[in-house]
Amino acid sequence: QVQLVESGGGLVQPGDSLRLSCAASERTFTFSRYAAGWFPQAPGKEREFVAAITSKGGTTYYSDSVKGRFAISRDNADNTVDLQMNSLRPEDTAVYYCAKGRTIFPTTSEENYDYWGQGTQVTVSS
Repeated sequence: QVQLVESGGGLVQPGDSLRLSCAASERTFTFSRYAAGWFPQAPGKEREFVAAITSKGGTTYYSDSVKGRFAISRDNADNTVDLQMNSLRPEDTAVYYCAKGRTIFPTTSEENYDYWGQGTQVTVSS
């Protein structure tokens, strides 16, 4: 059974930083062979793409709303994918989900991800 577990969420003020982490338990697959992504879901809204990374970590992708503020990275030796979030804004408030891609190349569509974590809450408020 594949499991992805997110951590690192919390309550911060505008302009602060947070680092989210997604840990994979590898019982039936090798996480390093697949792309990974982060998808936040704000209250009352659809889940949306913000960041993704190729299986080896060589290429990253970001939505326009977080480009220059967020950075996705991975440590395949530890089976983790992190999301460094800087200059946080109130509109970044959401439950952040980590997802495993179906292939080595990430996309912005949820349809191309097959395993999801339970999410971690990020709240940005003064």
